[in-house]
Amino acid sequence: MSLAAVPARAASGATAAAAPPPGDAILRRQRVRESSARTYARSFPIVPVRAHGMTVEGADGRRYLDCLSGAGTLALGHNHPVVLEAIRRTLDSGAPLHLLDLATAEKDDFTSALFESLPAEFAARARVHFCGPAGTDAVEAALKLMQTATGRSGSLAFTGAYHGMTAGALALTGNVAVKEPLPGGGEVVRLPYPYGYRCPFGVGGETGAQLGATYVERLLDDPSGGVVPPAAMILEAVQGEGGVVPAPDGWLREMRRITAERGIPLIVDEVQTGVGRTGAMWAVEHSGIVPDAMVLSKAIGGSLPLAVVVYREDYDGWRPGAHTGTFRGNTLAMAAGAATLRYVAAHGLAERAAVAGARMTARLRELATELPAIGDVRGRGLMIGVELVDPAAEPDACGARPADPALAVRVREACLARGLIVELGGRHDAVLRLLPPLTITDEQVAAVLERLADAIAAASGPASGLASASAVSSGSAASGSEASGSGSGSRPGSASAVAPSASAPAAREGA
Repeated sequence: MSLAAVPARAASGATAAAAPPPGDAILRRQRVRESSARTYARSFPIVPVRAHGMTVEGADGRRYLDCLSGAGTLALGHNHPVVLEAIRRTLDSGAPLHLLDLATAEKDDFTSALFESLPAEFAARARVHFCGPAGTDAVEAALKLMQTATGRSGSLAFTGAYHGMTAGALALTGNVAVKEPLPGGGEVVRLPYPYGYRCPFGVGGETGAQLGATYVERLLDDPSGGVVPPAAMILEAVQGEGGVVPAPDGWLREMRRITAERGIPLIVDEVQTGVGRTGAMWAVEHSGIVPDAMVLSKAIGGSLPLAVVVYREDYDGWRPGAHTGTFRGNTLAMAAGAATLRYVAAHGLAERAAVAGARMTARLRELATELPAIGDVRGRGLMIGVELVDPAAEPDACGARPADPALAVRVREACLARGLIVELGGRHDAVLRLLPPLTITDEQVAAVLERLADAIAAASGPASGLASASAVSSGSAASGSEASGSGSGSRPGSASAVAPSASAPAAREGA
């Protein structure tokens, strides 16, 4: 029988089975019809039907606090009124929704809002290019731009980097697992990123970052170092998928100095860090560096697809059509994006991210003294990582214990059972990544911390193995089976909507 023909409810009659939970049929069809490459659907086997702010409601009526925020896309949370108003106003105006790269009032307004938000020294001599509506296409465009300007082809990228899944961006990405099945994507020299907890030089801290900068400089100047002059260096001021690893400001300034002195364009990937996420409108502002190009996506579209490259006008040597795409310039996304950029600036949400993030990080570091499974807590603003480790293992020279990816999966599932959506990342997928909206309230901060602490304690405690086996005996993370979480039926944003439920049910298997 076709899955599409499966009835929503069992047939009537004395022997009829109980109706399946709402959304189960949708989950079944998704498992059959969508590709094996789906990811978040495996981690969070729920069917969202409504969302507001930080709260997501599933088809089964359960509510969750969303600390994923569309992988950082939702700066203002779900369905923020200023975003909805911008979309409705644009729809009601009769403005064309698709015009390739023609000039429109909406594009002009978005460009103005974007340039107003950028560091003044950078914006004063900048050009913008609208790309296909994903960060990976903006990375491709930035690479092509610099290759055209310099006449070179190679690139400098870093360990732990993530820049996208198209060919050029994937070549720059550090994750080996996603690249192994594919042919090479161009010459990329891999450089050490300053990851203090697992320092590539085994020393950690400021010394490790200084060693990394010295290594980069000497490698580039070594005539036998094997590095052909590259078209660009690309880096993230805070590595997101790489495990929420912030680069020290001094190291970033060194990368800017090293590249500037050698005529190497510097591209900063702000796809996930931009629009206030790190406690500044743009992550480069913490260090004060002025890059040659910035790659922007995610939050700049106000929850809708949009991606751009902003770069110094000196590099604008492209011919017409050098990088095109049918969907470069979504009118609704530009309207929503302009509204989001201005709202973040007008309401001080970058500063709010800094304050709320500092509070969360401080409490998580306190928890690390109580819960030995927490190896490291790091981040910037509301971009926070909690690295989970095996506390019984021997530490390395820097004091870091081995990552525990199995524990991380248990914690993620325990969080979901408690009404909290948290995703994993990092070198071994053992880092809990917190990306709540910049609009998170103090009450929601407290609820997130309480639920997360409870989940880590439960998943890492003596009975965690038995509890995990009961919750995921069919491998819910891999198979996409149903899980349930706490949350009352109260309206989003109310006290009961963010308060942990004492009667939160355990995760259950999907049919």
